[in-house]
Amino acid sequence: MESDPAGEVLFEKRGAVGRITLNRPHALNALTLNMAQRIGGALDAWERDGAVRCIVIEGVGGKAFSAGGDIRLLYEQGRAGDHAAQLDFWRTEYLLNIRIRNYPKPYVALIDGIVMGGGVGVSINGSHRIAGDGFAFAMPEVGIGFFPDVGATWFLPRLPGQAGAWLALTGARAKAGDALALGLAEAFVPSAQFGAFGEELAARGDIAACLERFAAPPPPAAHAAHRDAIDHCFAGASVADILDRLDAAGGDFAAGAAAAIRAKSPTSLSIAFRQMRVGAGLSFAAAMATEFRIVSRLCRGHDFYEGVRATIVDKDQKPQWSPATLADVDPAAIAALFAPLGADELPGVG
Repeated sequence: MESDPAGEVLFEKRGAVGRITLNRPHALNALTLNMAQRIGGALDAWERDGAVRCIVIEGVGGKAFSAGGDIRLLYEQGRAGDHAAQLDFWRTEYLLNIRIRNYPKPYVALIDGIVMGGGVGVSINGSHRIAGDGFAFAMPEVGIGFFPDVGATWFLPRLPGQAGAWLALTGARAKAGDALALGLAEAFVPSAQFGAFGEELAARGDIAACLERFAAPPPPAAHAAHRDAIDHCFAGASVADILDRLDAAGGDFAAGAAAAIRAKSPTSLSIAFRQMRVGAGLSFAAAMATEFRIVSRLCRGHDFYEGVRATIVDKDQKPQWSPATLADVDPAAIAALFAPLGADELPGVG
């Protein structure tokens, strides 16, 4: 296992545990190519190490487990026409997501604070997801002209009812109570107990025993009262139909969800809707191959750069989407984003 001279991610073998710490608090622990490569190398080394019985990953800083990938860098690379560099990151990241999903040893994510985008990929795809007090999951990519990736094509459609479509199309946040109710996390451990949980796990290597000792009743699921509305409205036959159902439903929740959707990229909404409808029938590897197909084409388009410009670069919050409306989105163009890439498929899974 190689160390990380940049210090962006830290590795430690403690007792029965191989420990990974995301260490970019100034950037909300956003994932870089270097971090993805180093994490992959550590997983390879620890798989061969009989003394390591499980993996633990967490973030530093308290505010975020990981807020995603380094979107600003990806934006700059794309604007410079360096799509090869962008795709190096996404290829490495997606292969790491597959590695985590299939890892032969328990992979425990201690998630406190914001977890979005790339942070979701290195946590939610693990075998054990432990939510702390500050847990705040979101897949807000449609708001920057992107799409829910890092395995969202697979795991969001498998949430109860239409919760996955609701999260994908609105970018809504799910806190610890909702995460437990929806299956995004399997247990709630108060954040103040994370250190003791990790020490106990290092000493014993027994995840079940640690959870029995440290798991606590989760906070209430804030969106439980809206589950029927979510399941009815987000079962619509199209994004436009979902909006019609939300408008007809009335009430603050439906109005807020409709307003959130109408602010997003019409192209991204159309992609995410298709992901939610096809993803339930795909294996995890096939879902990741699908996402690589989409990103390989979307990085040469318009809305990702416009969305990042409006939200992160200029921060005027006034993206000019193209096409500008859902009615102007060509269904055939959306379908083409999902088509095979031939020789450029994600290695080993296309």
